[in-house]
Amino acid sequence: MLVAILLVAAQPQWNCDDPQVQQEMNWCAAKSYEAADAALNRQWPRTVAAMKERDARLDRAYDDRPGYFETLLEAQRAWLKYRDAHCASEGFWARGGSLEPLLVATCKRKLTEERTQQLQYLVEQ
Repeated sequence: MLVAILLVAAQPQWNCDDPQVQQEMNWCAAKSYEAADAALNRQWPRTVAAMKERDARLDRAYDDRPGYFETLLEAQRAWLKYRDAHCASEGFWARGGSLEPLLVATCKRKLTEERTQQLQYLVEQ
């Protein structure tokens, strides 16, 4: 359902600082999620590079467990599934209604911002 919202063109009078109607709120929430997703996608290659650098320093003679990058990738794939399923369930409160896209997009924005911070933290450790 979120995809359908992204296809709706913004109306000239829409103002995401003070949205007034549901379609405007849905559109603004989708744009906010898009921005959070873009930030995550900018952070991802930085975190990947840091994890691969750490992998290069591992002494594999004594440690045959999965490396930094491999576990990061597994966690990211699981997180994406979790985010999408969790936010769909949050949207069920208004299932089929005009509020559902707002609930889903707001949830995805929040979780995506949190995940971006987690990825940044991994680099800083």
